[in-house]
Amino acid sequence: MNMLYVLIPLALMLLAVAVWALVWAIRSGQFDDLESHGWSVVLDDDQKPPPERDEDESEKKEDTKP
Repeated sequence: MNMLYVLIPLALMLLAVAVWALVWAIRSGQFDDLESHGWSVVLDDDQKPPPERDEDESEKKEDTKP
């Protein structure tokens, strides 16, 4: 029974910290834009692959080196 005198105030302090953290997150804009980062992955621009080099051209460049 004596532990209730410790656990109830401890639980209330933990609740107060959780409410403070939620209020801080809302005021600082943490929940303003939840979807754009998720959609940026889906709608990411595809990069063009580098142009393929012909094997003949690469051999020619290697042959011309001194």
